[in-house]
This record gives sequence, C-alpha cells and structure tokens, in this order.
Amino acid sequence: MTEKLLAILAAYLIGGIPFGYLIVKLRTGRDVRRMGSGNIGATNVLRTTGRGWGVLTLLLDIAKGWAACALMQTLAAGSPEWTAAAGVAVVLGHAFPVYLRFQGGKAVASFVGVALHLAPWALAAVAAVFVLTVAATRYISLGSILGAGLFPFAVWILYHPGPSVLSAVAFCGAFIICRHRSNIQRLRAGTENVFRFGGKK
Repeated sequence: MTEKLLAILAAYLIGGIPFGYLIVKLRTGRDVRRMGSGNIGATNVLRTTGRGWGVLTLLLDIAKGWAACALMQTLAAGSPEWTAAAGVAVVLGHAFPVYLRFQGGKAVASFVGVALHLAPWALAAVAAVFVLTVAATRYISLGSILGAGLFPFAVWILYHPGPSVLSAVAFCGAFIICRHRSNIQRLRAGTENVFRFGGKK
C-alpha cells in the first residue's frame, strides 16, 4: 500500500513538471504565463514561441500522463483502479503544480497521455471528434471541451470498466471542462482565440 501511495505522489509530481514554462524560459528567457493567453500549455507555447516548441510541449505533456500511469501499473500489478488513480493525480499535478505555486495549465495533454494508457480506443474515438471540431470551428478549446465531455461515455461504451475507473475518467473530464470556464465565456461572447497551426515563426 505504501508503495502505491508513493506512486500516487510521484504521479502528482510528474504531472506538475511545467514543460511549457521550462521550454519557453530556456528558449527566450521569458515567462510564458505573461505571454499570450498566460497558459503553460502547448497551444500558448505554439502561439508565442513557435510551432516546433509547441509540438514539443504537447508531446512531453502527453508523455508525463502516460509515464505516471505506466509506473503505477507496474507497481500495482496491473490494477486498473490504482492506475486510474495515478491518472487523476497526474492531471491534478499539471493543473496545480507545486513547482509554480499551484498555478498550472488546463491538463488536456496530460489527460491525453492518461487516456492513451488507460483506454486507447476511446481516445481514438474522441480524437476524431476533436479534429473534426477544430477543423470546422478552429477553436482548440471547443474541441477539448467536447472531447473531455465525451471521453467517459466512450470508455463506458467500449470498455465497460468498474465504477472506480469510470469515476476517475468522469472526474478528469469534468475537471478539464471546469478548467475551460474562461474559454466557455469567450466562446459565448464570440471572442475566443482562433487556432492557426503556423503559430509564431
């Protein structure tokens, strides 16, 4: 039990690694939280620092979600309940990182890493919705909100997991939607940022 609880703590600390903040700081010497939307995630890094750096941030944030779950799966002998708990911890770590005084990002990419480990087919279905939404509207936030809301249903339909796992993914989906409150307000007002993959050159 102690080993598993330590793995939960490790998942939180892994989730809290602010790759977007670190990449922009090392690349430009600036604080990404004071640039663009103020978010430490890949979209803001792309817009403010460059396409390649945004993609690198995205991949690293996904990787930490996957790695935290993989670590727990090894320590917990494949227990889906403990692995899902680690997924929740890594998402909370990204949103509330101890390294940045608990001021982090929206945790979408980290949750993608968790989903890739826990339920890859459900992630694939939701990814299709995300891509179609962004292609039609050019709003990353809208695609993320719809994906977060639909993911628990996709997990339930495709995997029929136990209540612990389903509760964990439902919590993460609802949490990510809550983290997009300001985006929802801008979407309603018609002032949300439009996504352009070119970003900053």
